[in-house]
Amino acid sequence: MKNWKVVADWAESIDKSIGWAKLPTPLALPVLIGLRDRLRAKNLYDTGRGPLDKPPFTDPNQADYRGARTLDGTYNDLNDPLMGAIGSRFGRNVPLQYSWHEELPELLDPNPRLVSRKLLTRESFQPATTLNLLAGAWIQFEVHDWFSHGDNDPNDRWQVTLEADDPWPDHPMQIDKTLPDPSYEPGKPKTFVTKDTHWWDGSQVYGSTPEFADALRTHENGKLKIDEHGLPPKELEEAAHIDFRGVAGNFWIGLALLHSLFMREHNTVCDRLHEAYPELTDQQLYEKARLVVAALMAKIHTVDWTPAIIAHPTTVLALRTNWYGLLGERFDKLFGRVTQNEVIRGIPGSPTNHHGVPYSLTEEFVAVYRMHPLIPDDFVFLSLRDDSVLQRRELPEVGALEVRNRLDEMSMVDVFYSFGRAYPGAITLHNFPRYLQDFHRPAGDHVDLATIDVVRTRERGVPRYNEFRRLFHLDPVSSFEEMTDNPVWAEELRRVYGDVEKVDLMIGMYAEPKPRGFGFSDTAFRVFILMASRRLESDRFFTVDYRPEVYTKVGFDWVESNTMRSLLLRHFPELEPALEGVANPFAPWTAVGGGAHG
Repeated sequence: MKNWKVVADWAESIDKSIGWAKLPTPLALPVLIGLRDRLRAKNLYDTGRGPLDKPPFTDPNQADYRGARTLDGTYNDLNDPLMGAIGSRFGRNVPLQYSWHEELPELLDPNPRLVSRKLLTRESFQPATTLNLLAGAWIQFEVHDWFSHGDNDPNDRWQVTLEADDPWPDHPMQIDKTLPDPSYEPGKPKTFVTKDTHWWDGSQVYGSTPEFADALRTHENGKLKIDEHGLPPKELEEAAHIDFRGVAGNFWIGLALLHSLFMREHNTVCDRLHEAYPELTDQQLYEKARLVVAALMAKIHTVDWTPAIIAHPTTVLALRTNWYGLLGERFDKLFGRVTQNEVIRGIPGSPTNHHGVPYSLTEEFVAVYRMHPLIPDDFVFLSLRDDSVLQRRELPEVGALEVRNRLDEMSMVDVFYSFGRAYPGAITLHNFPRYLQDFHRPAGDHVDLATIDVVRTRERGVPRYNEFRRLFHLDPVSSFEEMTDNPVWAEELRRVYGDVEKVDLMIGMYAEPKPRGFGFSDTAFRVFILMASRRLESDRFFTVDYRPEVYTKVGFDWVESNTMRSLLLRHFPELEPALEGVANPFAPWTAVGGGAHG
């Protein structure tokens, strides 16, 4: 313990005096490891469990909870079966005394709609030119597996006063409050429960209720029902009475690409498993294939997506170390994982470790993944054959109710190619999608997601920017000029907030200068240092049960041998020319035929 504290103190001192991002990689990497150890000791807090905080159902189809993921997330930890299950509370990365929800009038100070209009409105599209649009779609696809606060309360709303010149049709603007968990005790900081599991288990594909999960299956050889686009048949969506007021209302063509890709992958894995193990039942094939696909998602996120969005040399190495260890992928494939030490051999297959705090995702982790600026308002769809323009569309024309129309008009290959060639938006001020500030949901309600993003963080007790930095062992900023290197933004922030202590976490993160290669802020990265490895090392299917005896030898080898590139080319081999010479599939792809559409 004493040695750990010395290393953590050294790492924090070096980081504060120099900054880890300015160090050469051989020195920066141990600094990041030391910072992670400090965060593990100081920034994990359990919010408890009330008597009503538990899953609302059991899965009648479950065959073997020891060797397969459960639909409700129970029995991942065999000693604490409810840990991480549906109905569990979100945890915290800050001490609980700092997690008090804001109340009126502070909750609406400054006015969140004013913050949206003056600081977030996209005046012109600011692209993130090191990424492609698949990277923007990917994080929303993953967030739909990780975070769901469940229902809001339409009978209890925040009333947001609007300025006289605000074009919003209804004055005041009304925002449904987030429902606290069913076991909430007044007089304590509010806690909230997840409607999905906290585990990295592919729930966005497989569903989170027995009814939907069962309807999605063919009940033959473990497979899922898919149509000609690789999506659930339209009649299944209609029969399921999809509620477009919730997550389904955020569906768009970018999510459709990834849902299609992984539903196809599930069925391909089922075919391979059935070929190798004909004795496995339909249920066993389904469960093993889900294990494989969820692990492949986690691997792609760790070794492909995240190194693309934070492409600093040190973080690229650190993320590959999370999966392969310091010895690296080549050593792993030649000699296997020769030690249980996670730093040397990587987290997969190492001992499970909750670091003394029951596992959950946290409200702070939710807050730093508010990345709506990644989404463009305008789309150009290109032909893979000759790079010619097929269509130009705006965001509402590729939304939930229009996805199938667009896919009927264009091939899936062309849409993938178009996303590989297009840029997402930069995660910064003045780059929030204009259609999401004026969003007409498929269910009929009209919202400003930028205003809602600000309100949600305040009402869920996430500290504002400066306090957040203090609690994550960073120095606070003393002025708006210190917060951002853009003098125009500094003055805009001053006009809206007046006091740097009032700046919202999301706004401060969007404003601050980013380390080299980073798509999001260093402040957000502090949460990521902690939680990216925690999601893996707390999950027994990525740790002690990441082994052939659980996944099957074929399933285990499938995860080990595949990446985003091989996944794309397996299902869409026509994309190979576009991926030629592209080191990371989430970076911009090669133009076929010499086109120059960005």
